[in-house]
Amino acid sequence: MANTTAWAPTEIKAADGGGPEELLRRVDSLEGGLSGALVKEKALVFRGFGITPDTLDPVLDRLLPNRLAYVHGNSPRTKVGGNVYTSTEYPQEYTISMHNEMSYAHAWPSRLAFFCEITPGGGGATPVLDAELWLASLDPEVRDAFADGVRYVQNLHDGYGLGKSWQDTFETSDRSEVEAFLKGAGAEWEWRRDGSLRVESLRPATTVHPVTGAEVWFNQADQWHPAGLGDDTAKELAQILSEDELPQSVTFADGGPIPAEYVLQVRDRGLDAAVDVDWHAGDLLLIDNVLLAHGRRPYTGDRRVLVAMSD
Repeated sequence: MANTTAWAPTEIKAADGGGPEELLRRVDSLEGGLSGALVKEKALVFRGFGITPDTLDPVLDRLLPNRLAYVHGNSPRTKVGGNVYTSTEYPQEYTISMHNEMSYAHAWPSRLAFFCEITPGGGGATPVLDAELWLASLDPEVRDAFADGVRYVQNLHDGYGLGKSWQDTFETSDRSEVEAFLKGAGAEWEWRRDGSLRVESLRPATTVHPVTGAEVWFNQADQWHPAGLGDDTAKELAQILSEDELPQSVTFADGGPIPAEYVLQVRDRGLDAAVDVDWHAGDLLLIDNVLLAHGRRPYTGDRRVLVAMSD
């Protein structure tokens, strides 16, 4: 039976005068260690420890000892350090719907850390969502329709066009490196005459957490589907490109279209059930990337949140 108990992230607040060293001491004292605490709590929010961009690396070295590059990532980001990136650079007036990081890939990070460098002027929370609860919230008709998985399609340009280039996506300009990665990922690919790259990947719609055994909703069909873009954006793209030419799109595993109403149900029920984590400069949020999905609320003014990932 799915867990439907009310849930919220666990906050760990600094004592007066506490700094990054105290944060690490508090982590060391967690019952079951950090891995055990994350499995139990799903998310930990560290507040008041005075973390700055200059002191972030030593903290991340302990919390995420094997930081991963954002290879095959589909969202626009800027690399700002040793496998530390800006959070998705998407216009601030829009919501980023719930998703587990890189759930469309053959391998994904098990742990994410978010660091707030600049407090949002208004709004800008990071909503987090119990992915087991998300799965349970969907109508049986929708869950059954996704039982065989989903097929993701990417059209990656060669340096000029809509969406990301294949060079940015794979952090290399060497085609052989890209092909080796895609072969290992079990993907299908085709280089086009214009230098662009088309990639198709068949992935499951759910996965099981390796420790808890919980089955969770674990795909990004709603973010890759035109219906998830909003009516105006979808219409504008449809005037420029056919659905088969979009930078990214998604179908059922057999190539059949996913109904827009399914996509909207997935998106809206996820956002409705999410719990907002509000940001203040210096805050650090650590999440289990399988147990929890995350997103972003719209904001005004400035906001700078960095993210790092670990296996």
